[in-house]
Amino acid sequence: MSIQAPRHLLPSDTFVRRHVAPTPAEQATMLEAIGAASLDALTDQAIPDAIRLEGEFALRGDAERPLGEHELIARLEAMAARNVVSRALIGCGYHGTITPPVIQRNILENPGWYTQYTPYQAEISQGRLEALLVFQTMIEDLTGLEVANASLLDEATAAAEAMHMCWAAARKKRSVFVASSDCHPQTLGVLRTRAEAAGIELRVVATADIACDDQVCGVLVQYPTSFGRVEDYGELGEAVHGAGALFVVAADLLACALLRPPGEFGADICVGSSQRFGVPMGYGGPHAAFLSTRDKFKRNIPGRIIGVSKDSEGQVAYRMAMQTREQHIRREKASSNICTAQVLLAIMAGMYGVYHGPEGLRRIATRVHGLTLMLAEGLRKAGLVLTEGPVFDTLRIEIGGSERSALIDRAVKAGFELRIDDPKALALSLDELSTPDEVARLLEVFGALPSDGLGSLFGASEAKLPAPHARTSEYLSHEIFHRHHAEHEMLRYLHRMQARDLSLTTSMISLGSCTMKLNATSEMLPVTWPAFGALHPFVPRERAAGYTELLTSLETWLCDITGFAAMSLQPNAGSQGEYAGLLTIRAYHRSRGDEGRTVCLIPVSAHGTNPASAVMAGMKVVVVACDELGNIDVDDLRAKAEQHKAELAALMVTYPSTHGVFEARIKEICSIVHDNGGQVYLDGANMNAQVGLCRPGDYGADVCHLNLHKTFCIPHGGGGPGMGPIGVAAHLAPFLPTHPVVDMGLEGGTGPVSAAPWGSPSILPISWVYIALMGARGLKEATQVAILNANYMKTRLESHYQVLYAGREGRVAHEFILDLRPLKQSAGIEAEDVAKRLMDYGFHAPTMSFPVAGTLMIEPTESESLAELDRFCDAMIAIREEIAKVEAETWSREDNPLKHAPHTAAAVMADDWAHAY
Repeated sequence: MSIQAPRHLLPSDTFVRRHVAPTPAEQATMLEAIGAASLDALTDQAIPDAIRLEGEFALRGDAERPLGEHELIARLEAMAARNVVSRALIGCGYHGTITPPVIQRNILENPGWYTQYTPYQAEISQGRLEALLVFQTMIEDLTGLEVANASLLDEATAAAEAMHMCWAAARKKRSVFVASSDCHPQTLGVLRTRAEAAGIELRVVATADIACDDQVCGVLVQYPTSFGRVEDYGELGEAVHGAGALFVVAADLLACALLRPPGEFGADICVGSSQRFGVPMGYGGPHAAFLSTRDKFKRNIPGRIIGVSKDSEGQVAYRMAMQTREQHIRREKASSNICTAQVLLAIMAGMYGVYHGPEGLRRIATRVHGLTLMLAEGLRKAGLVLTEGPVFDTLRIEIGGSERSALIDRAVKAGFELRIDDPKALALSLDELSTPDEVARLLEVFGALPSDGLGSLFGASEAKLPAPHARTSEYLSHEIFHRHHAEHEMLRYLHRMQARDLSLTTSMISLGSCTMKLNATSEMLPVTWPAFGALHPFVPRERAAGYTELLTSLETWLCDITGFAAMSLQPNAGSQGEYAGLLTIRAYHRSRGDEGRTVCLIPVSAHGTNPASAVMAGMKVVVVACDELGNIDVDDLRAKAEQHKAELAALMVTYPSTHGVFEARIKEICSIVHDNGGQVYLDGANMNAQVGLCRPGDYGADVCHLNLHKTFCIPHGGGGPGMGPIGVAAHLAPFLPTHPVVDMGLEGGTGPVSAAPWGSPSILPISWVYIALMGARGLKEATQVAILNANYMKTRLESHYQVLYAGREGRVAHEFILDLRPLKQSAGIEAEDVAKRLMDYGFHAPTMSFPVAGTLMIEPTESESLAELDRFCDAMIAIREEIAKVEAETWSREDNPLKHAPHTAAAVMADDWAHAY
């Protein structure tokens, strides 16, 4: 019951005051400085009248009357209590695990780790880069391959990336990919989605029936299989290679502590999830997937690779060694649209490996395996039929009919969730949380507990894996996996690495297009609640009632904010949202018989993931020009839309534009596309300038993805996790992503784009809490202050630097671009020099050389106070004065503070100072 009490008896809106940093007095100071009478007046100047929201912005449900933080957390606790936290032994790629408390407290719950940005500036990312190198090393060792990347989104999409690698390695001359039917169902689902869109023929067959012809580019198998068998894939690997194809293995990382690693039986690529290395299941995510490969394929690997380098003093340093990020470099020629990784989760998994070391991992794996063998022995002695062959942690028990239903009921009453997707059998997977007592209770459920208890079964737990399955090679031999087993040492190691990074705990990170705003503590609290973290993604929906309520209300609010009819939370990154949105458009056209609509119009200023996503969705990219102000050239758009009228599928547009302005002709742009039969896909990266003021669904967009890790406060985590849900107009709602395991209430939608039905649900409470605490009025104010802060900084800096683009009345949106290219001519100074010099002033540089080379794109967000804005502006003005000394030849072009920045403590404290400045 919600009582409508007088306002003075309701909680104050103190959270809005904490999130929106500038006080009313500071806002007044900034408004005076930029010459605007009020926030509303500034809004009128910045945003075209034609797209302004009609009427008052409102949200349905709880956010209509924002609660105070304490009251809201209590409300969320009650919601979480509706989730039934049982022992989920479903397996299928998700397992119970123990997050070491030192890792939970000092990484997962630590803003010094979770508020970092992607490590583009290596000098202030050394701790994070070292931690990612640890993760890569762990993956390489456990999988037996030479090169690993710094994580991917989930196991299913990692398998899809491997499929694209195989196709690319064959130069797309071989277009058949074969997958074993023993792979996890969600992996096969994502493979089907990706293959169909790309034009790859996917063949799913039993492992025994796998055969390669001259059209096969790769073969995928699961190790162990989805239902637990440990297969010998040695001969299959040889056959695959003999046919000229690549061999891909989806492996269980913990099993690799005991089983022969894939690299030793012929795998060219190994993929999987590191979830069971200390990362909660979280109803599906986020978890760091991995992809390792042979050295000769390192140029084909998607994502990022961290390597060891040397700094200017010759000391060991870490950097993104092969930052392929093909979508930024190759655009429509890219073979992947991966933009971010799951950095925070990869770091957790890597530190789990450091915490336990090789012997600790071996003990955990041996214990899980031994308990599984005990359980199997007890079930067989009771006459139950199990799948033959060696296993690691998973058993498939052949049982059907009414007896199966009765067993499921008994298991639920005993607190267990079993795998029930096979009508003729049940399956279960033990994990790090399993104990002998749990084995006894499971045997009771099956009516198989011996009269003497477990005594007669202990001997079975010591059985050794038969040849050739047992691992004989060493792993995790680097000293880092042997030095930090005492918690004091582990704690100090984590803090040493944290101290070598810059995060939002240090200063503002004014990255244009990336929206590094407050990630409030109240928003982060629910992430580690067991009621959200301990759920398996495939539990029956009725056992996740709290999640269902949260997801439904979040979808409703996001629809209210965007003006769309429906929302899918499945895409677990912005790039995945782009891809899912384009697939939805593609499915809509095909449902109408328009299979020839394959052209996607993309402005030249677009983010590099846009053309890469379009190609992955089976579309042909046609580039649209921009005018001298950075806006879409409407005449060029109209000409190309009309030229491709019969085959036009979509336009991809970022709004406000990538150049930081509200294009006044956006409604006309949308109309041109619609008049020529296309749909409008809006990249929601800049939604922070729109919430409460205008809605994409109102001014013509048909699809929009939202970066919840930007506008809606999920932290960037050093480069991930992220979430990229898509909103769609009513006519596209039937074509949203579905899932092969969990019924999402959609019929005829596109296939899955992520492994879990709702992407990464355990971080969605962050956005839910943010919206609920802010309410409609607070969200609108946040947007207006974001625009105010940007225009204030522009006003302070434009007399020192050239501002590249501005809209009507000289206003910008929530970000703006400083053009540093003239400084190269006048002083030999480039954007990179200014970026590095900012480190000396204690700041992370703004977005550099995007979307225009030689520029800095600055976005302050609404969460930075006037004092912090001024501190940054003062630093930029001081740097401009330093550049003036170079221009005046007081300092040389080669020997000045910018060219030698950043200056380390060792450099400035050295006995010898070799510079003239």
